[in-house]
Amino acid sequence: MSTRQPRFNQDVLVDTTPLPDDIPKVQEIGASSAPLLSASFAIGARCKPFNDDYMVCKTEANGKGEMDCMREGRKVTRCAASVLEDISKHCLEEFRAHWSCLEDNNHQLWNCRRPEKKLYGCIFENLKLEKTIPGTPEKETPVHLRKRQIFAGGLSSQT
Repeated sequence: MSTRQPRFNQDVLVDTTPLPDDIPKVQEIGASSAPLLSASFAIGARCKPFNDDYMVCKTEANGKGEMDCMREGRKVTRCAASVLEDISKHCLEEFRAHWSCLEDNNHQLWNCRRPEKKLYGCIFENLKLEKTIPGTPEKETPVHLRKRQIFAGGLSSQT
Protein backbone atom coordinates (compact mmCIF):
# COMPACT_ATOMS: atom_id res chain seq x y z
CA MET A 1 0.00 0.00 0.00
CA SER A 2 1.21 3.47 -0.81
CA THR A 3 2.07 5.88 1.98
CA ARG A 4 1.30 9.02 -0.04
CA GLN A 5 -2.04 10.73 0.35
CA PRO A 6 -3.93 11.52 -2.86
CA ARG A 7 -5.39 14.97 -3.27
CA PHE A 8 -8.69 15.44 -5.06
CA ASN A 9 -10.33 18.42 -6.63
CA GLN A 10 -13.56 18.40 -8.61
CA ASP A 11 -11.93 17.32 -11.89
CA VAL A 12 -8.78 15.25 -11.47
CA LEU A 13 -6.69 13.20 -9.11
CA VAL A 14 -3.37 14.92 -8.48
CA ASP A 15 -0.58 12.46 -7.86
CA THR A 16 2.03 14.15 -5.70
CA THR A 17 4.71 11.48 -6.20
CA PRO A 18 7.58 12.91 -8.25
CA LEU A 19 9.01 10.84 -11.09
CA PRO A 20 12.55 9.53 -10.72
CA ASP A 21 15.33 11.83 -11.98
CA ASP A 22 16.40 9.37 -14.69
CA ILE A 23 13.05 9.79 -16.50
CA PRO A 24 13.18 12.75 -18.88
CA LYS A 25 10.75 15.56 -18.11
CA VAL A 26 8.12 16.39 -20.71
CA GLN A 27 5.28 18.88 -20.90
CA GLU A 28 1.91 17.15 -21.05
CA ILE A 29 -0.09 17.70 -24.25
CA GLY A 30 -3.18 19.14 -22.59
CA ALA A 31 -5.54 18.43 -25.50
CA SER A 32 -8.98 16.86 -25.24
CA SER A 33 -10.00 13.77 -27.19
CA ALA A 34 -11.40 15.59 -30.26
CA PRO A 35 -8.13 17.35 -31.29
CA LEU A 36 -6.18 14.16 -30.56
CA LEU A 37 -8.54 12.09 -32.72
CA SER A 38 -8.42 14.72 -35.44
CA ALA A 39 -4.60 14.62 -35.54
CA SER A 40 -4.25 10.92 -34.77
CA PHE A 41 -3.27 9.77 -38.25
CA ALA A 42 -0.67 12.54 -38.58
CA ILE A 43 0.69 11.66 -35.15
CA GLY A 44 0.80 8.01 -36.19
CA ALA A 45 2.60 8.84 -39.43
CA ARG A 46 5.35 10.92 -37.82
CA CYS A 47 5.66 9.12 -34.48
CA LYS A 48 5.51 5.49 -35.66
CA PRO A 49 9.11 4.62 -34.64
CA PHE A 50 8.55 6.03 -31.12
CA ASN A 51 5.17 4.30 -30.80
CA ASP A 52 6.70 1.02 -31.93
CA ASP A 53 9.54 1.31 -29.37
CA TYR A 54 7.02 2.01 -26.62
CA MET A 55 4.83 -0.95 -27.59
CA VAL A 56 7.84 -3.29 -27.77
CA CYS A 57 8.87 -2.16 -24.29
CA LYS A 58 5.35 -2.73 -22.93
CA THR A 59 5.13 -6.14 -24.60
CA GLU A 60 8.49 -7.26 -23.25
CA ALA A 61 7.53 -6.11 -19.75
CA ASN A 62 4.39 -8.32 -19.78
CA GLY A 63 2.18 -5.58 -18.38
CA LYS A 64 4.55 -4.62 -15.56
CA GLY A 65 6.61 -1.96 -17.34
CA GLU A 66 4.96 1.27 -16.30
CA MET A 67 8.13 2.77 -14.91
CA ASP A 68 10.48 0.82 -17.19
CA CYS A 69 8.78 2.16 -20.33
CA MET A 70 8.33 5.74 -19.11
CA ARG A 71 11.33 6.98 -21.14
CA GLU A 72 9.81 5.61 -24.38
CA GLY A 73 6.40 6.98 -23.41
CA ARG A 74 7.86 10.44 -22.93
CA LYS A 75 9.36 10.29 -26.44
CA VAL A 76 5.90 9.48 -27.82
CA THR A 77 4.42 12.44 -25.92
CA ARG A 78 7.13 14.82 -27.18
CA CYS A 79 6.60 13.64 -30.77
CA ALA A 80 2.81 14.00 -30.56
CA ALA A 81 3.20 17.50 -29.11
CA SER A 82 5.47 18.48 -32.01
CA VAL A 83 2.88 17.22 -34.54
CA LEU A 84 0.09 19.19 -32.84
CA GLU A 85 2.29 22.27 -32.77
CA ASP A 86 3.10 21.95 -36.49
CA ILE A 87 -0.55 21.36 -37.41
CA SER A 88 -1.56 24.41 -35.36
CA LYS A 89 1.12 26.49 -37.06
CA HIS A 90 0.30 25.50 -40.66
CA CYS A 91 -3.33 24.26 -40.69
CA LEU A 92 -5.04 25.83 -37.69
CA GLU A 93 -8.30 26.76 -39.45
CA GLU A 94 -8.75 23.29 -40.98
CA PHE A 95 -7.71 21.61 -37.71
CA ARG A 96 -10.27 23.57 -35.69
CA ALA A 97 -13.01 22.88 -38.23
CA HIS A 98 -12.33 19.14 -38.13
CA TRP A 99 -12.05 18.66 -34.39
CA SER A 100 -15.07 20.92 -33.79
CA CYS A 101 -17.04 18.73 -36.20
CA LEU A 102 -15.88 15.63 -34.32
CA GLU A 103 -16.90 17.16 -31.02
CA ASP A 104 -20.32 18.12 -32.41
CA ASN A 105 -20.87 14.66 -33.93
CA ASN A 106 -19.95 12.39 -31.01
CA HIS A 107 -16.46 11.70 -32.42
CA GLN A 108 -17.85 9.87 -35.44
CA LEU A 109 -15.31 10.26 -38.24
CA TRP A 110 -17.81 9.44 -40.98
CA ASN A 111 -19.80 12.57 -40.15
CA CYS A 112 -16.77 14.82 -40.69
CA ARG A 113 -15.20 13.65 -43.95
CA ARG A 114 -15.28 17.04 -45.71
CA PRO A 115 -13.38 18.93 -43.01
CA GLU A 116 -11.10 15.89 -42.65
CA LYS A 117 -10.26 15.96 -46.36
CA LYS A 118 -9.36 19.66 -46.13
CA LEU A 119 -7.28 19.06 -43.00
CA TYR A 120 -5.29 16.16 -44.38
CA GLY A 121 -4.80 17.99 -47.69
CA CYS A 122 -3.22 20.83 -45.73
CA ILE A 123 -1.18 18.43 -43.58
CA PHE A 124 0.15 16.64 -46.67
CA GLU A 125 0.94 19.92 -48.43
CA ASN A 126 2.70 21.55 -45.47
CA LEU A 127 4.03 18.69 -43.32
CA LYS A 128 4.33 15.94 -45.96
CA LEU A 129 2.45 13.51 -43.71
CA GLU A 130 -0.07 11.23 -45.40
CA LYS A 131 -3.05 9.56 -43.80
CA THR A 132 -2.94 5.79 -44.16
CA ILE A 133 -5.45 3.45 -42.58
CA PRO A 134 -3.90 0.11 -41.57
CA GLY A 135 -5.54 -2.88 -43.21
CA THR A 136 -7.02 -0.99 -46.17
CA PRO A 137 -7.10 -3.30 -49.21
CA GLU A 138 -4.54 -2.25 -51.83
CA LYS A 139 -6.81 -1.72 -54.84
CA GLU A 140 -9.60 -0.06 -52.87
CA THR A 141 -9.95 3.70 -52.43
CA PRO A 142 -9.50 4.51 -48.72
CA VAL A 143 -12.71 5.62 -47.04
CA HIS A 144 -11.48 9.16 -46.38
CA LEU A 145 -10.67 9.70 -50.09
CA ARG A 146 -13.97 8.51 -51.58
CA LYS A 147 -15.90 11.16 -53.48
CA ARG A 148 -19.28 9.98 -52.17
CA GLN A 149 -19.59 9.13 -48.50
CA ILE A 150 -22.24 6.45 -48.11
CA PHE A 151 -23.04 6.93 -44.43
CA ALA A 152 -22.55 10.70 -44.18
CA GLY A 153 -25.32 12.63 -42.46
CA GLY A 154 -26.86 15.83 -43.73
CA LEU A 155 -24.76 18.46 -45.49
CA SER A 156 -24.90 20.71 -42.43
CA SER A 157 -22.69 18.28 -40.51
CA GLN A 158 -20.08 18.29 -43.27
CA THR A 159 -19.41 21.98 -43.82
